[in-house]
Amino acid sequence: MAYDTENVFAKVLRGEIPCAKVYEDDYAFAFDDINPQAPIHVLVIPKGPYQSIDDFSANGSDAEISGFFRAVGAVARKLKLAKPGYRILANHGADGMQEVPHFHIHIFGGKKLGAMLRRNG
Repeated sequence: MAYDTENVFAKVLRGEIPCAKVYEDDYAFAFDDINPQAPIHVLVIPKGPYQSIDDFSANGSDAEISGFFRAVGAVARKLKLAKPGYRILANHGADGMQEVPHFHIHIFGGKKLGAMLRRNG
């Protein structure tokens, strides 16, 4: 399936949709989530047209991949989350509940986050 250049994050990257920018470099763009699930909830997206983590890890250049993940760390440090801790999450595909077809990582922090998944009883 081809990358959808009209997805919401592609529009954010092009400046067609406003956002609260947190960070930007050559490889990544980070902004506040419009529906935060924690006191700090930031999205980090690569600047390239990658649909998912699978697409990014298979097709991104070494420079894009390392630059992107360095940016994730830089964002967490900028938000002063390194010492207290934070969670990163990337959803992939329908079962993973990926809503936007542009690879993105969520950074959650600002409180104790609790269990990752509900335990089945």
